[in-house]
Amino acid sequence: MPTYQTENMQDIKLFSGRSNPRLAEGIAHYLGISPGAMVIKNFSDGELYVRIQDSIRGENIFIVQSLCNPVNDNLMELLIMVDAFKRASAKSITVVVPYYGYARQDRKASGREAITAKLVADLLTTAGVTRVLAMDLHAGQIQGFFNILVDHIHATALLAGHIEKLKINPADLVIVSPDTGGVSRARHLAKRLGCTIAIIDKRRDKHNEAIAAYAIGDVKGKVCVLFDDIIDTAGTICEAARLLVEEGAKEIYVCAVHPVFSGKALERLAAAPIKECIVTNTIPLDTAALPPNIKQLSVAPLLAQAIALIQSNGSVSALFGEER
Repeated sequence: MPTYQTENMQDIKLFSGRSNPRLAEGIAHYLGISPGAMVIKNFSDGELYVRIQDSIRGENIFIVQSLCNPVNDNLMELLIMVDAFKRASAKSITVVVPYYGYARQDRKASGREAITAKLVADLLTTAGVTRVLAMDLHAGQIQGFFNILVDHIHATALLAGHIEKLKINPADLVIVSPDTGGVSRARHLAKRLGCTIAIIDKRRDKHNEAIAAYAIGDVKGKVCVLFDDIIDTAGTICEAARLLVEEGAKEIYVCAVHPVFSGKALERLAAAPIKECIVTNTIPLDTAALPPNIKQLSVAPLLAQAIALIQSNGSVSALFGEER
C-alpha cells in the first residue's frame, strides 16, 4: 500500500476521537505514523474527560472525528479534545471531519428554525480549531460558515472507480439524482463516467419521509446508479429505486458517501430492488449486520493524502485535478 509521507511528517501528530477509530488507524497507516495516545472517558454522570498523553507543544495536530450517531456526544467530545490541544500549546489544530453532522440544517426553510450547520462551525472555531478538512459536505456553502480555512474534498473519484470496475457500457449507464438538489453532484459523476443523467422528482411532506413522484430522463432498459451524499433512513433511495424499476430500468445500483443508516434503513435497503449499495466508511458500520448488497469503501487513502498535502503546503485541490 502506498504511503503519503512528506519531508516534515515528523511534525504531524494524528489523534482520534471515539466516533471512528478504525478510519483514523487507516489514515495513520497510509501516513506511515501511529495515532497519538490520549485518554477519553466518561464520568458516572456522563461528563467527558480528555487527557493527551503525548507532548504536543509546537506540533501540527490532526484530530479525526465524524459527527455521526450519537452526534451530540461526538460533537462535544471533539470540542473538548480541541480545547485540550489548545491548552497544551499545539501549533495548529486541524479537525478532520469525514462526516459533518447537523449539515442538513443549513438554512431557514421555515420561520423560527435554527441553522445548525452554522452553529457547529461557530462552536469549532470558538473552541480553537485553526483548519477543517471535511468530506462531501451536504451543501457547499457550509464552507462559508467558517472564518477559518476549510478544505472540502470529495469521494466521487473513489465511487466512480468502483463503478468502472463493474464494466458497464457507458451508453447503457445513467446516473440518477434522487432529488433536484443533487443534480450538480450527479452531473459530476456522470462526467467522470461518460454517461447521461436523470432526476427523480421528490416530494417531502415531513422530516425523514419523502415520496418519489416520477423520473425526468431516459431510464428504460438502462443500468441506473442512484447517487446521493447521505443515506439516512433510506426511504428516499428505496422509493426512487422502485420508481426506476416501474419506469423500465434494467438494474439499480446506489452510491452514497455517508451511510447514516438510521431507523429501518438496513431493512429497507435489503428489501429494495437494489443490486448493490456502495458507501464509504466516513461513518463506521457493523459489517456483521449489513445486508449482502451493501459494499463499504475506505476513504482513508484520500484523507491521508489530503493531510500530507496540508502539512507540506501543497494544493489539496490537486487531488481533483484542479490547481488553485
